[in-house]
Amino acid sequence: MGLTYKTAGVDIDAGNQLVNLIKPAIRSTHRPEVLSSIGGFGGLFALQQNKYKQPILVSGTDGVGTKLRLAQQLNQHSTIGIDLVAMCVNDVIVQGAEPLFFLDYFATGKLSVEEAQAVIEGIAEGCRQSNAALIGGETAEMPGMYDDGEYDLAGFCVGVVDQDDLIDGSNVSHGDLIIGLPASGIHSNGYSLVNKIIETTHTSLDEKLGTQSLGETLLTPTTIYVNVVLQLVKSLDIHGLCHITGGGLLENVPRIIPDGYLANIDSQAWVRPEIFDWIQTTGNIDRDEMHRVFNCGIGMLVILPKEQADEALKICQSATLIGEIKKLASENKISLR
Repeated sequence: MGLTYKTAGVDIDAGNQLVNLIKPAIRSTHRPEVLSSIGGFGGLFALQQNKYKQPILVSGTDGVGTKLRLAQQLNQHSTIGIDLVAMCVNDVIVQGAEPLFFLDYFATGKLSVEEAQAVIEGIAEGCRQSNAALIGGETAEMPGMYDDGEYDLAGFCVGVVDQDDLIDGSNVSHGDLIIGLPASGIHSNGYSLVNKIIETTHTSLDEKLGTQSLGETLLTPTTIYVNVVLQLVKSLDIHGLCHITGGGLLENVPRIIPDGYLANIDSQAWVRPEIFDWIQTTGNIDRDEMHRVFNCGIGMLVILPKEQADEALKICQSATLIGEIKKLASENKISLR
């Protein structure tokens, strides 16, 4: 008998089985604008142009980094897809854009239908949380590229905003206040350093950290800020938004601060989740490194006029006033005291 694709390591039947299993989860994310059915070559989405004067499409792509390593070590695959969606849609909304649709890429050495189904159902849950339609994706089985039990993820999101409503930080001005929206934990950045700490200190993922194990804490899904941010954008005059991802507060905040202005942030204004204390103490990490790598408890910044701050805090009651904007030329554009 001659060679087949299956003997080479690629199981077409398993791939077809996966598609059939995930159809209900995918359909549950669809919005009225979705025109395509599952299994086509491309996802079709009809932009409702009558809703916009000058629509601008905003796109974002990302992965979840080495957080995947922990998910695979712990055999917990149901929430990593939420992380994938969150990392993309949270980038899109800082422009003031509403996420419209999402596509995913799942690559593995040998397809486990059960694992892949759990991951993609997590992606669908992230899409439901952000009201983004999951209109396409790719499952790639690549023997020899990944070890058994390994997989990788990437995602892509498209949103839309009217040109007049675009938020790019250019309106940030002296006296604006900075509000921080809380993070659920580490989110999906800095895990290479976390994994290194665990490896070098021989820490067990079963170690208790509060009411959860360390592993459970580290796999807490990334917060999706879409609904609250869009509510703030609709109700108030938002001057700037910043998603705190890789690079932490020190690297991300300057990206939305105009030249000649400084973001003055008080790091004592919010309660830092316990996981960050564990990281800093166990890894002997200095303060600046913590703020360059991790969100340290703040996943999204909102910059707005002083007189609107109270209303913003009513809309998002878990948020905290953490700083202000000053007209002061500074090379770093941020002061974190």
